[in-house]
Amino acid sequence: MKSSKAEIHAKYHKIPEINFQDQQLTSFSGLLIFQLLFSKINLKQRLKTCFRHLHVTPIFGHHIIVLLLIVHLLLGFRRLREVDYYRDDPLVLRLMGLRKLPDVATISRTLSSMDEFSVKNVRTLTTGLVVETLTRLNLPRATLDFDGSVLSTKAHAEGTAVGFNKNRKGARSYYPLFCTVAQTGQFFDLHHRPGNVHDSNGEEGFMFDCVMNLKREMKNITIESRMDSAFFSESILNELDCDGVFFTASVPFERFPALKDIIRQRKRWRTIDSQTSFFETTWKPKSWVCPYRFVFIRTKAGKQHKGPLQLHLFEPRDFVYDYKVIVTNKKQSAKSIVLFHNGRGSQEALFADAKNDAGLAVLPSRRLACNQLYTLCAMMAHNLSREIQILSEKPQIKTRPKRPALWSFTKLDTLRHRIIQHAGRLTRPNGKLTLTMSTNQAVRDDLLHFMDALQDVA
Repeated sequence: MKSSKAEIHAKYHKIPEINFQDQQLTSFSGLLIFQLLFSKINLKQRLKTCFRHLHVTPIFGHHIIVLLLIVHLLLGFRRLREVDYYRDDPLVLRLMGLRKLPDVATISRTLSSMDEFSVKNVRTLTTGLVVETLTRLNLPRATLDFDGSVLSTKAHAEGTAVGFNKNRKGARSYYPLFCTVAQTGQFFDLHHRPGNVHDSNGEEGFMFDCVMNLKREMKNITIESRMDSAFFSESILNELDCDGVFFTASVPFERFPALKDIIRQRKRWRTIDSQTSFFETTWKPKSWVCPYRFVFIRTKAGKQHKGPLQLHLFEPRDFVYDYKVIVTNKKQSAKSIVLFHNGRGSQEALFADAKNDAGLAVLPSRRLACNQLYTLCAMMAHNLSREIQILSEKPQIKTRPKRPALWSFTKLDTLRHRIIQHAGRLTRPNGKLTLTMSTNQAVRDDLLHFMDALQDVA
């Protein structure tokens, strides 16, 4: 129906007066879906068990503070002091099960009393929630990606060090090693490290713990893993092969000059597509015992070269192609292996989403345990935003070579704008608690969709 100009336009000149009253207004009506999710997974009680060893009985327990941090990050806040901006929000209070939120000093003091065992328990809970998701979905395979990511700080926080930092050179940082699940786009576990360690520091024990945790809970699942060149070692590959894990790993040219000669002597390359060709061979470094399948790949360079070609001692370069080598124990075609290994790029997108939307890059304290716990809360906030979408949507049935996520996930920041950050009013007409929101059809459809899906979960 066409409207006239007079029906659309209006003149507003008067500025209304401001009046502040306590009318049970909330700015986060969409938190209702997370209240339902927290109840389904019994999150508050499970967090409480993580701190039983501390033997203290404050008004605000340690589990309350950790739960508040998770909610804090879900709402899009970063600094602890920003709790003051929603401390009277009735829906936040209901989600927390409180009549009053703790002040900033209480939060800071409680976080400073966290110990190593507390961090370990919360880390175990984070992994356990992801395992429960994978078990419920009964997926035939799980793809574990391992890589580190720099978390920078301006302060001299405990456990930080100056190391490689591409974006902030010379800054002190942590360099935790993360394990993520490609199918669900969630963080599985982390190994916390200072910022001056090599990528391979502590990798072997951490990787095997992740694999064993998953195999212990899911007996018949097929586990795959993708790794960069920092993880290329005989002990890691042999152990993964013995454990029945199918892997691909990048091979570092600088450690094995013989690879350059193999590429130079090769005359025939088989075509994958218009840009990529390959050949493969069974090979091993001289010090290794068992040979593996090595796939040599060359890709047409898409950039213009100007001036003389820089000399490279170890890595083959020319004007036409870029080269890389992948080692694997998979039996599939070379094209499938290349696509599978290139799918590692999805983990970088996961890190970016968690840092931008869930506060993964924030380090609020000078204490190591506090920063570790905050990182775990950011991981859990990211995982919960994915969990709520997993429960409300059907996965893709077909497994694709690059192993992308089985759901088309919406970013947490988008969820905030579309659903969470909407005004509402809590009332009790005829004694029934009611949340009243504006009649926006898009918000109504999305919110009811999530509510219906969560209520159907057993």
